[in-house]
Order: sequence, then structure tokens, then C-alpha cells
Amino acid sequence: MFWLASRLLASLAGVALVTYVAYRLVPVNATTVGFGYLLLVLLIASTWGFVESACASVAATFAYNFFFLPPVGTLTIADPQNWIALFSFMTTSLVASRLSDKVKHRALDAIERQQDVERLYTFSRAILLIDTAEPFAKQLIMKVAEIFELNAAVLYERASGEFYRAGPADFEGLDDQLRDAALHGTSFFDTHRSRVIVAIHLGSKPIASLAIQGADMPDSVLQGIGNLIAIGLERAKAEDLARQFEAARQSEQLRTTLIDAMAHELKTPLTSIRAATTSLLSDPDQPVENKMELLKIADEEAERLQNLIENTIEMARLDTTNIDIHPQRSNLADIVRAVVSSMKKEIDTRQVDVISAGEQPAIPADQRLVKLAIKQLLDNALKYSAPGTPVTIRLRTDDGTMTIDVTDRGPGIPYPEQAHVFERFWRSPSVKQQMPGSGLGLSIAHRIARAHNGDLTFTSQPGETTFRLTLPLPPKGEPE
Repeated sequence: MFWLASRLLASLAGVALVTYVAYRLVPVNATTVGFGYLLLVLLIASTWGFVESACASVAATFAYNFFFLPPVGTLTIADPQNWIALFSFMTTSLVASRLSDKVKHRALDAIERQQDVERLYTFSRAILLIDTAEPFAKQLIMKVAEIFELNAAVLYERASGEFYRAGPADFEGLDDQLRDAALHGTSFFDTHRSRVIVAIHLGSKPIASLAIQGADMPDSVLQGIGNLIAIGLERAKAEDLARQFEAARQSEQLRTTLIDAMAHELKTPLTSIRAATTSLLSDPDQPVENKMELLKIADEEAERLQNLIENTIEMARLDTTNIDIHPQRSNLADIVRAVVSSMKKEIDTRQVDVISAGEQPAIPADQRLVKLAIKQLLDNALKYSAPGTPVTIRLRTDDGTMTIDVTDRGPGIPYPEQAHVFERFWRSPSVKQQMPGSGLGLSIAHRIARAHNGDLTFTSQPGETTFRLTLPLPPKGEPE
């Protein structure tokens, strides 16, 4: 009311100013001042509205009669034609102000509709960019509150029975109405407190309900928001089902891959154990030296068999759960030598050089996992390089990190395939049929490095491939 009164007074002041200028400062005829009044009325109508312009129109009519139509200084009119002129002026000013006011409101409505469309478009784009870090419904309602500048917003999801709230203000006490809206598709309006509850439908079935506070929205906008939320919830449901399907598919693929890998890897030690025991059973009277040699072979192969089984189980566990590390003070050079020693059968007559640049400091690391990662890198280098070529393992300290470089002299990794090296189950099509493997080793080594806040990278060209395992050194001043 204060602002309306202020605008009415300003409108009257405008009429008074035009009257003073035309009557005292720059005397003009009645026709000219009439156009001046009309221009003022149109200006007020386009700026403020019809009420203010109507007030100015009435005031201008009286001023026009009193100051410019004879007899001047009275509210009477001597010439009947001036009555027509006065009536025409008043009618014209009122009609013009009304039309101007309508044009203004239509322009404002058009701007609001454009803003609503832009907000709906922004919301639709935001739905596509929502990630899976938090519940999808929670992020949806947060986007609604942010984009449409709401004081409070609540989304009730019927399937989960959860309420998701957003906005700076509290919005309590409407849980029953939200449940009823999601169950029966009803709506609730509280115009006094600017509250609205609407049902969200997917087809003809209500799947959720939305409550908003602090904005006066047309039904079309509310329906648009509801439809977009329904689409978003259905998209989230579809993505969740897709993830479950993919997880089940990869779990089945993992099981099949590990079984195939174990079947292949276990044949060699089992064959050696069987050969040793068969020889002992077929000739029990052979020399003690021969018996001891056969028992030693069986024992070594049994130990190798145990390591294969343990590594396979460890790979399956690491590929299906989060890696939980248990760091302890470790010397990487000792770990590398232990891995090389445990892989004598795989190395056979190959040349494996371990080069350590100076004395290596101890670092906090999970020895079991780091051994597994280095074993995968060394096994990979032995598999994919020619039997007569050497493999080099180089350790060094560099800028707060310990690095282990495993270099082979194989054919290299083709550039189009390099982006897939650390993907689960991926194997190069050129060697998939010729070389046994699961496609998990490098992926797991990469995850182990990341779990230690390190990294696993590689460079490759024809004739040389280097995998670099990087682990952080403890900060200076901290115990190792």
C-alpha cells in the first residue's frame, strides 16, 4: 500500500508539473497541453500500471478544464464543443492507459513464460549431468530448489518411502499430505503460505510427490517440473538396473575367467607332481638320491601350486571389493628380489636384471599387495617379450616417490590399444588366442598402486615397453 500511495502522489505531481509548465513557463494552446497530458498518462501506464494512470487521467481532465478551457479558472465550460473535446480527452487517456497497461502485463507475462521455459530447460540439462555420488532423488530436489529459487522443497519417493529436502527454509508438517499425494495422485494448495503439493505421475500411475514453498508457479510449470522429475527418477531406476546387470555379467565373466586361468596355470605343477609321485611309486627301490630329488620336485611344485591358488583367490577378492591396505615399513628392493626368487619357474633361463640406484629408503606399504602388483608386472613382461630378450627392473628415488620400472624388449603395445591396457578383462586381440591370461593382472596392479596413493603408468614403442609403479615416500620428519 505504501508503494501504491507513493506512485499515486507521484502521478498527481506529474500532472501538476505539466500544468505549471504549460500555464506559467511556456504558455501553449489547449490542444498542445492536451497532448502533453496524454503523453504523461501513457508514460505512467507503461511504467506503473492502470490505477496510477487512471488517477493521472482524472486529475489531468480537471486541470485541463480548469486552466485551459474557457472560462479559465472555473470547472464550467462555455462552448459545448469543449465538452466534446474534454470527454474525448478523458476517454482517450483512459483507453490508452488501459491498452498500455495490458501491453505491459503481456510483456511481463511473456518474460515470465520465457524465464519458466529457460528454467525448465536448465533443469532438464541438470538431470542429465547428475552423477551417482549421492542419491539421485536428493540431487533432483536440490536442483529444483536451486534453479527455481524456492525457499523450501520436498520430494517424497513412493518406492523407497524416503523424503528428500532442499532449500534454506524448513518445510515440516506435510509428510502425510505428501504420502497421500504419492498414493492417490491428489494435490494440495495453501495460497496463504505459498505452499503447493502435487503428485508426480509416470503415465497414469503416481510414483512420487513434490512440495514447494516460496514461488507462485503456473500449473504448466508445475506439471513440467513433475514430468521432468518422473523422467529423472525413471532414468535413475534404469541406470541402477543396468549397473546391477553389468555387475552380474562381470561377476560371471570373472568367475569363468578365473576358472579358465586356474585350469591352465595349474596343469604344469600338477603334471610335475604327478610325474614325481608316479616315478616313486613305480620304482620304490631306486637310490635315495633319486627319491630325494623327486620329493624335492614334488615339494617345489606343490608350493608353486599353493602360490598360484592364493594369488588367484587374491585377484578375485581384489577385483570384487575395495582394497584394504595394511601398510608396514617395507624395503622395495627386498620385495622385488623376493618376487623374482618366487618366479624362478616362470623366469627359467631368461635374463632378469634388478638395478637399484643407491640405498633405497623404507616406505609404508602393504608388502603382500605390492608383491602381487610387481609379480603381475614381471609376469606380463615375461609373457609378452621374446624368450631371448632380457627384462630389467630398475628402482630409484625421485622427487618424494619411489619408482619401480619393469622394462621388456617385446614388440610393444599398439597405440590404438594403449587406452585399454588397465581395463578389466581386456586383452590385445593380436595375442588373446596365443597367450594364456585373464586380463585382470594389470588392472589389479593399477588398483593396488592407487590404493597406496601412488600410480601405475607405462610407455611403449616397438622394441621396448616400460611399466612404472610409483609409490609415495613418507613426508620428511615423519617416521618411516
